[in-house]
Amino acid sequence: MRYKAALEWLYGLESRGVRLGTDRMRRALAVRGAPQEATPCVHVAGSNGKGSVCAMVEAILRSAGCRTGLFSSPHVHRYVERVRINGSPISEQDAARWLSMLRAEELPLTFFEHSTLLAWEMFREQRCDVAVIEVGLGGRLDATNVIVPRVSVITQIGLDHQRVLGDSLEEIAGEKAGVLKPGVPAVVGVNQTGPLERIRARARSVGAPLRVLGEDIHLDESSAVLSVTLAGRNVDGITLGLPGAHQRRNGALAASVAMVLSDQGFNISDDAIRQGLRDARWPARLEFVPGTPNFLFDAAHNADGCRALAAHLRDHYSADVRAPILLFAALADKQHEEMLAAFDSLVSTRVYSAPNTHRAVSPSELGRIRAGHVVPNPEEALAKAQSLAGDSGLVVVAGSIHFIGEVRAKVLGIPTDPPIAM
Repeated sequence: MRYKAALEWLYGLESRGVRLGTDRMRRALAVRGAPQEATPCVHVAGSNGKGSVCAMVEAILRSAGCRTGLFSSPHVHRYVERVRINGSPISEQDAARWLSMLRAEELPLTFFEHSTLLAWEMFREQRCDVAVIEVGLGGRLDATNVIVPRVSVITQIGLDHQRVLGDSLEEIAGEKAGVLKPGVPAVVGVNQTGPLERIRARARSVGAPLRVLGEDIHLDESSAVLSVTLAGRNVDGITLGLPGAHQRRNGALAASVAMVLSDQGFNISDDAIRQGLRDARWPARLEFVPGTPNFLFDAAHNADGCRALAAHLRDHYSADVRAPILLFAALADKQHEEMLAAFDSLVSTRVYSAPNTHRAVSPSELGRIRAGHVVPNPEEALAKAQSLAGDSGLVVVAGSIHFIGEVRAKVLGIPTDPPIAM
């Protein structure tokens, strides 16, 4: 199959929906000769921050001279972004080749499960020294949770995907703690008492040693440069390539993962940790793009993410300066009231639209929660926001990552995947 045909087949599998559970994945991996066992890995779960932590850990490992793999989701513009080798997306040819082979197996897998399997096949084929694997949804029943990693990570716990993971932070923490494995050290950024206790209970039951930020991991952020200490090893002089105060905690987690891997025999120097954290980039994470008008793209896809974005706006955009325009769209299963409330008094007006997916919430529904301009078509919504901002204003694009990808591609002239007729 060519790339477009491969994507048409793969996206056709979305009709199978999200099917939690690892049994199908284990059977498929057995058929394929256990590719997940060929590459040591780091497994990253969490409600927010897991993509950024994955990017930071991968950048540190690359700075240390490792040949790296990275599996993350969703993509921003192109499917091949989900699987990276040494920091670069795989080629269309490789994606089409592997998807063709997997299709021929006639495995009863979902879109995400096939994507996960493709990633492990690529990492094995490319002889990666280490791979960083981002959990897709939850943890315990996620398709990625069939590995025994070198390090497990739980970044943060927030209310998201409640219909699947539970209605309380404790329930969600219990699902994400399902990634913990016997004897595998875990780096944890959770600081809420109830969720952290659920994680501790799981860790005790399986014998997974925890390194908890604020307890075992010490972050000194008293100056512009950071210092992270774990088990007597201190790495100071850290500056972060990813902007935002919330990235300091993510950076501390990534540095701690590197220290744990060092204890396991990976040659990761303090300089490699500093360089990796300085060089790490991740699209649409408080990404400022100058222009007429200026843009700020942020993948704030749930309430906690919106609050972090709001804090950044509060810290960096004075009330004396013209307030930004919010260009916003979201998926239906989110806390829309809490997400939109985060921007009260911080934006001058709002433009509501929708990404090209059946999972989107109606822009009219968003407009009923907080007043704003309802423009369902993303391209027309972008034009409306640009007109409202003027040449010197700022447009903040947030909400659905799918929507951010559509708008960012238009603004930056970035190629996207061929349109898929469904």
